[in-house]
Amino acid sequence: MAVPKRRTSKARKGTRRSHHAVVAVQIQYCARCNEPQLPHRVCGNCGYYQGRDAVQVEDEKQGK
Repeated sequence: MAVPKRRTSKARKGTRRSHHAVVAVQIQYCARCNEPQLPHRVCGNCGYYQGRDAVQVEDEKQGK
């Protein structure tokens, strides 16, 4: 069975784990309706993306 010959130092362990930090989710706001949305995604509220209507969104009143 393989066993390490020497103990891994705190510096080496920290260097290896330097990319493991948790990054907060970036949130942008829609230019048309100011609802929060993820970057590079169509707005779920109004269907707006990069200066145009990308998706037709039905109103709740019309759906009933």
